[in-house]
Amino acid sequence: MSIWRVAKRELRRIVAKPRYLLLLTVGIAFVFIFFATLTREGQPQNLPVAVVDMDGTYLSRRVCHEIDATQGVSVVAVYNNHTQARRAMQRGEIFAFYEIPKGTYNEVIQFHAPHFGLYSNPCYLLAGTLSYKQLATMGMLAAGAVQREVFRKKGFDEEQIMGLIMPVEFDTHLIGNPWANYGIYLMTTLVPAVIAFIVLLHTIYLIGREREERTMHSMMLKAGNNAVKALVGKLLPYSVWYSLLALLANLIMFGFMHFPLYGSWLLMMLNTILLILASQCAGVFIAGSIPDAPISMGVGAVYGALCFSLSGFSFPIEAMPRIFTGISWLYPIRHYYLNYSNIAIHSNGMEHCWPNFCALLAFGLLFLIGAAILNRQYKTTMLQQGKETVA
Repeated sequence: MSIWRVAKRELRRIVAKPRYLLLLTVGIAFVFIFFATLTREGQPQNLPVAVVDMDGTYLSRRVCHEIDATQGVSVVAVYNNHTQARRAMQRGEIFAFYEIPKGTYNEVIQFHAPHFGLYSNPCYLLAGTLSYKQLATMGMLAAGAVQREVFRKKGFDEEQIMGLIMPVEFDTHLIGNPWANYGIYLMTTLVPAVIAFIVLLHTIYLIGREREERTMHSMMLKAGNNAVKALVGKLLPYSVWYSLLALLANLIMFGFMHFPLYGSWLLMMLNTILLILASQCAGVFIAGSIPDAPISMGVGAVYGALCFSLSGFSFPIEAMPRIFTGISWLYPIRHYYLNYSNIAIHSNGMEHCWPNFCALLAFGLLFLIGAAILNRQYKTTMLQQGKETVA
């Protein structure tokens, strides 16, 4: 079979020069291990914060102790004035700090409302946001504790006190990630995106390498001068290998690491394999449309890098300008991500997933277009070489 002959040819090329595939495999493994170890505790822990204690009383020391006992942050310094804390934040030594003004305790015992200051640095997006969240929560609890003591001294019973402090009680439910584990969000989105990005660039490189080494003729001969069969045979070993790596990543995340997967394993496997194939199809189209190998690699790198923003990972598509909503559909990872949400989080079946499955299969049209362009370029090149030989 012509496809199998081309596949065997590619396997021999891999054995002769295994460093490219080996390096890419090591890169994927490194990314997976890096994020798995980075988020092993779910969220960053012991983020450095500080307290500016200008009151120096039992109450301020108690607040400092409670902040230090809060999960996720650690009080690394207690300053006497605002300037010291601001400079420490500017040096990157802390991400947030509380400021307890002088006379706080006296205002509390006189039934006044003291004002605490909370400063955070959101330039460090994750660290600043989490530090702010932890300190803001601690501030609400501290305010509630102070109010409770005040109401107790006024003679209110506990039921009345709780009704005054918290008149409405919220019952919060975190759907899909009840542990608020940042690793679940990070790994289930970034790891498939990195694999798809590598597959895209590697596909472009493989076709460009055939052009540069002038070996396209031998590949086409083994495929019976059929560009579609030639490309299928050439990419088949890589399709199998990258699909196995992606499925292994799913097995580790949803199996050993117990990430939520409430839907069908079979649909999730199909979603992963179609992501690999669609990324290869996009790579064939780019490599076929741009004959110059360095330029095609550059275009592929720009196209692939934008997927992290235009696929709705870091910023919701719905909040972007309308034009980007249409552009997002040009990325395989966008359809993968939507199906991941349907399968893993909402436990939906094929009746909800089939539109995105069809969209991933539609990238096969790009493969056919790229193959047609390559076939035309090959015939043109062979015709020119024939003319030069006759001349």
